[in-house]
Amino acid sequence: MRIQVGGYALIVAVMASVILQQPELVTGQARVPAMFVLGDSLVDVGNNNFIASIARANYLPYGIDLNFRPTGRFSNGMNFIDLLAQLLGISSPPPFADPTTRGNRILGGVNYASAAAGILDESGLNYGDRFSLSQQVVNLESTLSQLRTMMSPQNFTDYLAKSLVILVFGSNDYINNYLMPNLYYSSIRYRPPEFANLLLTQYARQLLTLYSLGLRKVFIPGVAPLGCIPNQRASRSAPPGRCLDSVNQILGTFNEGLRSLVDQLNQRSPGAIFVYGNTYGAVGDILNNPAAYGFSVVDRACCGIGRNQGQITCLPMQNPCPNRAQYVFWDAFHPTQTANSILVRRAFYGPPSDAYPVNVQQMTLLH
Repeated sequence: MRIQVGGYALIVAVMASVILQQPELVTGQARVPAMFVLGDSLVDVGNNNFIASIARANYLPYGIDLNFRPTGRFSNGMNFIDLLAQLLGISSPPPFADPTTRGNRILGGVNYASAAAGILDESGLNYGDRFSLSQQVVNLESTLSQLRTMMSPQNFTDYLAKSLVILVFGSNDYINNYLMPNLYYSSIRYRPPEFANLLLTQYARQLLTLYSLGLRKVFIPGVAPLGCIPNQRASRSAPPGRCLDSVNQILGTFNEGLRSLVDQLNQRSPGAIFVYGNTYGAVGDILNNPAAYGFSVVDRACCGIGRNQGQITCLPMQNPCPNRAQYVFWDAFHPTQTANSILVRRAFYGPPSDAYPVNVQQMTLLH
């Protein structure tokens, strides 16, 4: 089963050895003063621990490779943001909802990401409370109000312009909205292209808000091939060894539209750089060529129950697979730390086919 990207099957990963062998970034100081993170469970570092949500990962075996310390990260170890912070030479930003995230602790940035969150306010409602995109922007504004009192106006302006903003959204608008017709009416109300345009319109509005606040470096990954995650393979009875093409196909308009939106924002936002991350292509590359990246299991979760270990996600004290580095997926929805490390390096070092129009490393060097 080969995942189609842009109408063509991905060929063997010629970038694999280049990406995997890139040296760590070595610098005397951090490239960015702060990182602000908005998103969903792919980048949540514990916000949902503090709200009335059933979308939580504050129990073992989550965190089993993080010194057996479950923190609320939906991973066996570090997530995308933690690994990106390492490459940037900064600390991973603390969760906004943690009462101790205040004062000097916010100077290096804050993470607002919330599991089950979507671009649309209603996405993920089936999991209870969560900070949607619009609420996360409000939360960010409250942080910036505090930071404004901690530095001079010129220093504050420079600080915002040099800081990095990461937004990871879209998955829940499909998994926990559009693909749940029994709970949400969106698939009845909108055809896939119409729904994608609805998401992009809402997204664009919030991205322009970030620009109006003074933020100038924004990285926006697209949505991965959701038809290949264990949850979708299990819940929709995909043929053995195959992804759900029908699910992957409806994502095209959104991802292509997001890349186009980045072009528009760069044309209309003087002094700013918006970057699109081709998550769909990068994950598809890994799934099509797992051996090139050291993986042997691509179609089921390391921790979970049922078909593809994806019908019920990782439960408290469940025994996960011992060979986690060989699995692409940790649980029903999320990649392993090993898979995340590859995705981060492609975003950081990759060519325009991975990060467009520049990669994250190049973005941090722009003034």
